[in-house]
Order: sequence, then structure tokens, then C-alpha cells
Amino acid sequence: MGNALTSANLAAAQIVGPSRSQSQHKEADHPVHFGGSPPPECPMHKKEAYISECPVSHGKNDINPLNMMPAPNQKPAPDQPFPLPTEREKSSIPKAGTENEFWVYPSQQMFWNAMLRKGWRWKEADIAPEDMSHIIRIHNANNEQAWLEVLKWEALHARECGNPKLKSFGGRAKDYSPRARIRYWMGYELPFDRHDWIIDRCGKEVRYVIDYYDGGAVDTKNYNFAILDVRPAMDSWENVWDRMKVAYWRWRYSFQSDSEKTSAQD
Repeated sequence: MGNALTSANLAAAQIVGPSRSQSQHKEADHPVHFGGSPPPECPMHKKEAYISECPVSHGKNDINPLNMMPAPNQKPAPDQPFPLPTEREKSSIPKAGTENEFWVYPSQQMFWNAMLRKGWRWKEADIAPEDMSHIIRIHNANNEQAWLEVLKWEALHARECGNPKLKSFGGRAKDYSPRARIRYWMGYELPFDRHDWIIDRCGKEVRYVIDYYDGGAVDTKNYNFAILDVRPAMDSWENVWDRMKVAYWRWRYSFQSDSEKTSAQD
């Protein structure tokens, strides 16, 4: 979701690899990976009144503030080598401000046009129709995974709100979070993408930060490959308290598990 072009390009690079003529001679030394989106759609509104598209955010005046996307473009691009489907898949992510609506993921054609706007050129990768299908599936699976992680945090407030919804989102790929920077200083890799999601907790807005890390090769069964670090942003005392509680629980049960393993070995 949000500005997921970085993730899309990485996905395309891994799926397509070098140009098909070159791949007969040499495989890629190191696969490049996708995340996202986002990113796990981006999810999108399904009604024709306004359906924005993912990925890619532009600095124009016609940007939809809910997803930082321009108006949808389902028309084939000039010199496009093959037609692409325009069907869109509905996500499992409920849309804030509605009763029974869900965000809708972009079509393959929308994704193609979005990548072109950011400078990607199909001739460089020699991409095939089936590759776009894989890219969309990875993108959608990534966002579904992110939403499940958000719901785990929201379970802490189940009594307050049993039906949280996604209000808006945006990509901040190069704006590394403090947590990501600290991990980098400790010797870990930086995330290849970041999204910020605004959750509507029954009238209360809660911001979540999602960092996407390379998790290895794409799982062809469920199209997951990124390691997601999802947590509420530390911009309120409530969010800080939630993170402190979860950190304590993780430490406690990790310590308990290690103790049980030691006892079993003895």
C-alpha cells in the first residue's frame, strides 16, 4: 500500500530476473525481493465513485489523501507488449467511514501504468504476462499479512473497539523509522520499504508503522517473502504503553520457553 513501487520493482526483478535471453546463460547472483505491498493491494475502494490505484504516489494536485495515489488508469500504455487484465481483487481490509466496504487492490494494468510513471521500462526486463500476475499476488499477499499483524495489536483494545478499519495509508520508503535506524547501527540491514497506516479504532485514529525486510525467496504457495515489522507508532502514551506490554510479554514467554528447553535437556 502507499508508495509500493519500490516493492513492485523488487518483485519484478526477482520474478523476471535478467532479460530472458540473458537468463539462459547466467542466473542472477542474488535474487531481489518484493515487499509490499506494499506494499501487502494497496487496498483500494471498490466503488466506481472513486477508485484510487496503487502503487506510486505523485506530487500532483489530484492526489487522493486517503491513499496518496492519483486517479486510476486502466488504459494500456503506449507500446505495451501485451494486454493486461483490468479486474481488481477485493481485500479483507475494511474501509473506514463505510459500513460493509473493503479496500480493493489494483489491477495488473493499473500496476503496470504505475510502474511506468516512476521510470520503469518493460523492455529492460523483458517481462511476460504471467510475471505481472505473480507480482500482483505478491503485492496483495503482503498487504493481507500486514493487516493480520495490525489486528494482533488491535486485539489489545477489543473491548474498546471490535471492528477496527483502515482509514488511509502512504509509502515512506526512504524515510527510515527510528527503530529501523537503530537496528542498522547495530549491524542489521535497513528495510527496503516502509508504509504508515492510519487505523480507525471506532472513531480514534491510530498510526501504525510497517517496515519491510528481505525474507528470502518468494514462497510460491502463499506468495509471502517479506519480513514485516508492524507496530503502533510511538506518537501517543497509549501506543507507547501497548508496545511496552508486548515487549514484556515477548521477553517473559521467550524466557519461559528457554527455561523449559533447558529443563527438558537436563
